[in-house]
Amino acid sequence: MAYGFLDIAITPSVRAAQAEMGADHIWSDFRGHRESNRFTDNEKAFISGRDSFYIASVSETGWPYVQHRGGPRGFLKVLDDQLLAFADYRGNRQYISTGNFAANDRASLILMDYPSRSRLKIYAHVEKLAPSEDPALTALVTDCAYGAKLERIFRLRLESFDWNCQQHIKPRFTEDEVVAAIKPLRDRLAQLEAENAELKATIK
Repeated sequence: MAYGFLDIAITPSVRAAQAEMGADHIWSDFRGHRESNRFTDNEKAFISGRDSFYIASVSETGWPYVQHRGGPRGFLKVLDDQLLAFADYRGNRQYISTGNFAANDRASLILMDYPSRSRLKIYAHVEKLAPSEDPALTALVTDCAYGAKLERIFRLRLESFDWNCQQHIKPRFTEDEVVAAIKPLRDRLAQLEAENAELKATIK
């Protein structure tokens, strides 16, 4: 089967760069070992576990723009094996991504899991929806406890995805991950402090 992600990513200029670096033979006849235009359970679980991602768009003048999106874990919803959606809350009100997608609906996403050094790349087409256009979808993607003003819904149709190698990904940990990791140590410390207090009380 054709390896969809590279079918999109590799252009004549990319081929030329590969040839210049002596790597063109690696990718010239490369074929994927799996479908890359439908999410499997593995990708769905990975996406559902993220609390942020990066999304790139391109303007009419050809300039790319990369934006960080963050929210509660799982705010990027997997609707099925080809559709994603997320609520777009008010930010600095520049609307660069929103404007770019109105002119060119193609997007590239990178989702990171720094502790496991995993990275998922996604090509998708983006559709903007007013919250009133699809009330059921709006209810699904909206987190009322998040405390931000909802402005629109973005629905993304998968074109292709790929996983990156781990070689240059440095592990990083969120505050919640650090808290969870050191909880056994805190619990043990609290137990020892309680035992120490009991011993002191006995001696007195």
